[in-house]
Amino acid sequence: MKKRPNPKTGKRDRTAMHGKCTRYRVKGIPGVKDRSFDALQDAKTWLAQAQTDARRGEFVDPRDGAISLKDYIATHWWPTQSGDPSTIERIEQRVRRHIVPHLGTQPLNAIGTEVLRHWKKRLEKDLGPTSIRLVWATLSSVLQAAVEDRRLGRNPCRSSTVGPPPATPGRVDTWLPERVLAVREALPDRYRLLLVIGAGLGLRQGEALGLAADDIDFEKGVVHVRRQVKMVRTKLCFALPKGRKVRDVPLPSSVARATRQHMEQFAPVPVTLPWDDPTPAETPVEAKHRRPRTYDLLVTGRERKAINRNYFNSYVWKPALATAGVIAPLDEGSTDGARVWEPSREHGFHALRHFYASEELEAGESIVSLARWLGHSDPGFTLRKYSHFLPRAGARGSAAIDAIFA
Repeated sequence: MKKRPNPKTGKRDRTAMHGKCTRYRVKGIPGVKDRSFDALQDAKTWLAQAQTDARRGEFVDPRDGAISLKDYIATHWWPTQSGDPSTIERIEQRVRRHIVPHLGTQPLNAIGTEVLRHWKKRLEKDLGPTSIRLVWATLSSVLQAAVEDRRLGRNPCRSSTVGPPPATPGRVDTWLPERVLAVREALPDRYRLLLVIGAGLGLRQGEALGLAADDIDFEKGVVHVRRQVKMVRTKLCFALPKGRKVRDVPLPSSVARATRQHMEQFAPVPVTLPWDDPTPAETPVEAKHRRPRTYDLLVTGRERKAINRNYFNSYVWKPALATAGVIAPLDEGSTDGARVWEPSREHGFHALRHFYASEELEAGESIVSLARWLGHSDPGFTLRKYSHFLPRAGARGSAAIDAIFA
């Protein structure tokens, strides 16, 4: 309505905005944005609820949750992420490939259990249960951040009616010694020590690739696991072992002998790589942390450089598996020249780590010692993963019962 009355009628005339605006405005609640309503009762109801939630510290303005998931990730969530560069890279891939394409246009407060059920069904067409659990955990982290930013009232990923596929309790199968020896013989001479390190010390692939001459203490019979070679955005760098935990592993005499023989045939090569992250530093602190470091690596490629694990797996490891009869030979009949091996995740380099664990347990070593040598922070995890390798599990208990009732 116009402020001044019409001189002819003495009444206030309607403006061009009449009927296009809300009439009742609620404001003055600390920490709560003003809001307008068409009906007085709606304004009063919202005022009472907002005051109650504000006093409890639980107020969530629906307007803040109207931002799309894609925009929230790009402007509020992703810029705050930090941590291991390779982990950040994997998170970025999950967001880019499996979250934003399907849910990116949805407003935050529109992502409920029904939306998640449809999204889960779509993921099941392309991903296995383990991968879905990882993608689900990433989305849950995003939505939990939105809850803590007061954009959502609750995290729908934690609903009791919808969730990721349950973890499949897998039983680790291990290679027999004959297979380990057959694969070793099938490997080229310069790479055979990697198999001995994996099966004889239980090192992860990146840790074996990053093992240097100074890490071997032949006199004390100890190997110091201090670093790994990892790949970040297709580039190699040195970094601390997984979990950023260094450790010492006993050095069996056979592994020491194989290491000495390898060093006589292939002298350690000084290799220089950035530390932790190969991307250019943006601050003096990052530059100091990422400065290149040099180590005399025990095993290097033909070009006397650190080994790229993707090249090793495709051009060295899998051909050796095929020669040893572990997997089918590569089909050379492909017209596009692509090297497509049969799926063989269970026969990756990590199989040597399982072999090491099984041999140590069957020899009578304790779970606590094995967990320390493998670099597990929780011996309970080691027990759950490898308990079926414990020697004569249940035999002593059965013997005790037999002694009572004999």
